[in-house]
Amino acid sequence: MTADGSRTLYRADIDEHYGSVKGAAAESRHVYVDCCLRRAAEGRRGCGGLRVLEIGFGTGLNAAMSVGAVEEPVEYVSLELYPLPAQEALALGYEEFAPAWRSVVEAPWDEAVEITPGFTLDKRRADFLATRLPADVDAVYYDAFAPEKQPELWSAECFERVFEAMRPGGVLTTYCAKGAVRRGLEAVGFTVERLAGPEGGKREILRATKSISCN
Repeated sequence: MTADGSRTLYRADIDEHYGSVKGAAAESRHVYVDCCLRRAAEGRRGCGGLRVLEIGFGTGLNAAMSVGAVEEPVEYVSLELYPLPAQEALALGYEEFAPAWRSVVEAPWDEAVEITPGFTLDKRRADFLATRLPADVDAVYYDAFAPEKQPELWSAECFERVFEAMRPGGVLTTYCAKGAVRRGLEAVGFTVERLAGPEGGKREILRATKSISCN
């Protein structure tokens, strides 16, 4: 049980939680929906729908919280090499925080599914390091486990792959505000800003922007 009343899972093999113990639902909503998806939607207003790329599907909470969060149509692509069994994820009971969560978790893998009119979910069982990324991405949820646990997912090469996949004006957010991560993002061309973290949670998060344009 985390501080905001939402549950999370703990992986003993890497000594890491899937969501913040200071509030899993609050972190998901603030870092990814409020600071990333909604900002991307502002930049794309009048330019068509949004394509979201999530690095690490995890419990499905980020995806579920994104359903209905913006007026624009959303194509949501999530990459996860080691998907949780659906029953294990469903035991978390996130319906009160994200009504579409059960539909998101139960959606099949490797198949694009319409969760609600205007929101399509494509959960891909894939290795981020090896798979071809979608093009023209507007919003990136960089939600891999911490750099100390999965250093291979926080390299400049990874950030460059994401940068190249993004549309001009695209926005990336991550809960990790370490200086090395910020410098890595800046090194590949992002403009990076530190933002306040969720209330009661991490002090700072990072938001990186490719540029400002709707072309």
